[in-house]
Amino acid sequence: MDIFRDLYQQLIIDHNQNPRNFHEITNVSHHADGQNPLCGDELSIFINEKDGVIKDIAFMGTGCAISKASASIMTSTLQGMRVEEANLLFNKFHVLATTGESTEDLGKLAVLGGVHKYPSRVKCATLAWHTFQGAMNNAQEIIKTE
Repeated sequence: MDIFRDLYQQLIIDHNQNPRNFHEITNVSHHADGQNPLCGDELSIFINEKDGVIKDIAFMGTGCAISKASASIMTSTLQGMRVEEANLLFNKFHVLATTGESTEDLGKLAVLGGVHKYPSRVKCATLAWHTFQGAMNNAQEIIKTE
């Protein structure tokens, strides 16, 4: 099991140091800002959605390794996905992050399953996801994980 833990840690470190989709998109169809006041994480999610498909998604911001890696993995996973599928995946990921349990293979998202052991880290891992939901719902206020 230690080899899996080490691989998971390496994936989180890689996505933190080399985040995917880490840039601003202009002329977006959806946008939201999120904040984790407990940790100080702040990020913005940019989405171009057309005909129910996430054509482009990116993020910008600052935060801890878990927050940044989660946003990077999330944007990579949701790119090209139908919005309905993305919403279902949000629910599955939320269960994983809060309980450590999953009934199906969540791919790279599984590396964040261990955060359930650290309640303050759950908020770091789910910030991007809650901000994604806020963007898709055209939220005007800052999405907070408190």
